[in-house]
Amino acid sequence: MANSLISVQIIPKTETYEDVIPFVDAAIAVIDASGVKYEVHPLETTMEGELATLLQIIEKMNAKMIELGAINVITQVKILYQPSGITMDTLTEKYK
Repeated sequence: MANSLISVQIIPKTETYEDVIPFVDAAIAVIDASGVKYEVHPLETTMEGELATLLQIIEKMNAKMIELGAINVITQVKILYQPSGITMDTLTEKYK
């Protein structure tokens, strides 16, 4: 079982202030390529997995934003670390 849930919001700043949705799509593609379980929500994306792995994914997301032309990136992160194990379903099952 995974030991962490991380919710992440990527806010890239571009030189010409163009639409950042393609940047966000690229960030989500980095998550998707990693193979971890994730859910996209309107204001953030939540990933489930091992803490070290999830932090590496966030590092790759930031690098991708710069590669695509962002000047800088604000990354907002919420982490739930529970060594005994945690899943998104554990926290949301009563709402489904």
